[in-house]
Amino acid sequence: MKKLFKSSQFKLIAVILALLLVGMFICAANGHGETAQSSIVGTLFTPAHWVAAKLSDGIDRISDNAKGNAQYEQKIDELQKELGELQDQLADYDNLKSQNELYKDALELKEDNPDFKYTQASVIGRDSANPYCSFTISKGSVNGIKDGDAVLYGKYLVGVIKKAYPTYSVVSSIIDPDFSVSAYDVNTKELSYVTGDAQIAKDGYCKFENLDATTKISYGSIIATAGISSTMPKGIIIGTVRDINDETTNISTYAVVEPGTNIENLDNCLVLTGFTAESEAD
Repeated sequence: MKKLFKSSQFKLIAVILALLLVGMFICAANGHGETAQSSIVGTLFTPAHWVAAKLSDGIDRISDNAKGNAQYEQKIDELQKELGELQDQLADYDNLKSQNELYKDALELKEDNPDFKYTQASVIGRDSANPYCSFTISKGSVNGIKDGDAVLYGKYLVGVIKKAYPTYSVVSSIIDPDFSVSAYDVNTKELSYVTGDAQIAKDGYCKFENLDATTKISYGSIIATAGISSTMPKGIIIGTVRDINDETTNISTYAVVEPGTNIENLDNCLVLTGFTAESEAD
């Protein structure tokens, strides 16, 4: 034990402790810590204070952020709920607006043709592999729909029923090359037929074919059904003329017709049921 008290290490520690005590007394007497000893002590302990301060600040920030994030998350949830409700309301509004337009134009057509009967249907499917905008609707033969019935959007012709199944039907659009209907120009009364064409169908157009080279049909002319078919009444608008071109395979001319409505974006339609040529004649 005596050896420990006499050792140089013990003496050094004792000196340091003594210096620290003296420094503390001096600081207490002077009321401030401007001594060399206090500077030494401050230098020794400053890193620890810095670390402690940083940790404290970090904990405070984490706590504040955690509190803020919880509030933000709650607010975001509330806003997302409100957004969802608004989107539902907007979808309902768009649907009602679309149906209103659908029935408004159809009503005008029905006033001129009181014997017309319609079956409203929703578009429930599209064939992505079909470039001619064919689609499937939610009504079928149990609803009185049959093959060849005209499919309308308001007063515009969009296609015909290609195949009616019991609870759904497949519609062939007016830009499909397999589609054909007698038609005439409302202004000049020129008569021919409208059919689809693979080339211009890419732009959403169909053709008013087999016109005379001296045709008076021009840009903006309205093309409507001629009513020669037993399932297609007269006067349903097909579309308007966008261009007049000469055929490359013969001497005839054709008009490029833009459909009266955007077939690709339809979400509902009307099927003309119960129509016969005899009922129109009556």
